[in-house]
Amino acid sequence: MDHSADAHRTDLMTITRYVLNEQSKHPESRGDFTILLNHIVLGCKFVCSAVNKAGLAKLIGLAGETNVQGEEQKKLDVLSNEVFVKALVSSGRTCILVSEEDEEATFVEPSKRGKYAVVFDPLDGSSNIDCGVSIGTIFGIYMMKDDGEPKLEDVLQPGKNMVAAGYCMYGSSCNLVLSTGRGVNGFTLDPSLGEFILTHPDIKVPKKGKIYSVNEGNASNWDVATAKFVEKCKFPKDGSPAKSLRYIGR
Repeated sequence: MDHSADAHRTDLMTITRYVLNEQSKHPESRGDFTILLNHIVLGCKFVCSAVNKAGLAKLIGLAGETNVQGEEQKKLDVLSNEVFVKALVSSGRTCILVSEEDEEATFVEPSKRGKYAVVFDPLDGSSNIDCGVSIGTIFGIYMMKDDGEPKLEDVLQPGKNMVAAGYCMYGSSCNLVLSTGRGVNGFTLDPSLGEFILTHPDIKVPKKGKIYSVNEGNASNWDVATAKFVEKCKFPKDGSPAKSLRYIGR
């Protein structure tokens, strides 16, 4: 019996192992941040499964209010929001949750509170599902400023104050990109293992590229420098080939 494939799999860097390795670099750490990230990862796995199993009607919100069992059917963006709210609250490490789906912030009850605030869009791009564009979850994590009663101001901070940020994209493959302040790493969900595996370590934007991405519909709002740069991409004057345009958005 050939065990080489199984042996190779044991060497894979899972996202859980990666986060634990990062935790070990901070002797003062109590593991709270690791537990929170694990709950976010669990939420991503659940939504990925729901996206793969949902029919088109449910994806774009055409499903009826009840199914044949009399149970309420929910659009995926609503379901995804509930999944992440429950996952974050049950982690016991959050105090404030701000979701793109909810008008008001969620303040976690005192018995389940932790020291982190999480902002997220549970299913970004859901309006683009009908044209085959990828959808995903975006999240950012802040640490509370003090030990007092949590306030809305605790999440009204600049992005540079985040202790972690990332997104999970659901498509032909499920990819999770994460930064905890020391570079950016990409993980891909292996369905056979049920684990996110490190597949794109230390992601960086190249100094030069052959592709540019821009929403031409906003051209009237561009400043002079942006307009000149896009013009240069289209019509380079140094004899180099024009750059290719690749844009997916709304």
